[in-house]
Amino acid sequence: MRSIQFRSLALACAVAVGGAAVVGCTTTRPQDQASTASTRASIDAQVDAALSKLYDTVKGSREVVSSSSGVLVFPAVVGASMGIGAEYGRGALRVNGRTQAYYSTTAGSIGFQAGAQSKAVIYVFTTQAALDKFRSSKGWTAGADATVAAATMGANGSIDTNTLRQPVVGFVLTNVGLEAGVSLSGAKITEIRL
Repeated sequence: MRSIQFRSLALACAVAVGGAAVVGCTTTRPQDQASTASTRASIDAQVDAALSKLYDTVKGSREVVSSSSGVLVFPAVVGASMGIGAEYGRGALRVNGRTQAYYSTTAGSIGFQAGAQSKAVIYVFTTQAALDKFRSSKGWTAGADATVAAATMGANGSIDTNTLRQPVVGFVLTNVGLEAGVSLSGAKITEIRL
């Protein structure tokens, strides 16, 4: 009889502790809101810097972005690998120069590789239909949900006009400039709440 009472008491305590833990997880403290605001401000500042670098590096890119339906910028996609690679970054979607939402990108790869690198990845939605499809998705994968044309440079140093006819154009910037011959297929992009 006594062991049944003890078990009941132990179960009641476990339920109470579990309930308190759940309440603690769902409560937003004032400092959490400040942290979230500073995270958004940090991402926005990094997006501004990545776009400036794009405009300085790729002739005609400012006009391409300003005439687009939207631009998704991941200022620092960090990748590391040792045979199997993984990449992760956070960024923002901008429409008419204003941030609309925040996103994360992840990608994986298998093959002979070693090391770590950081790059900026920028997706330009040249049509409203491509942007709408992206925004309505619950998780968008480059190459599966839409073909992403990697930006290439023409002989005159400007963006190749055939590339600009695609609904989604991708730019990959490294420390040395625009990365050529890169594939963006397989990058999974998901909206995050900040």
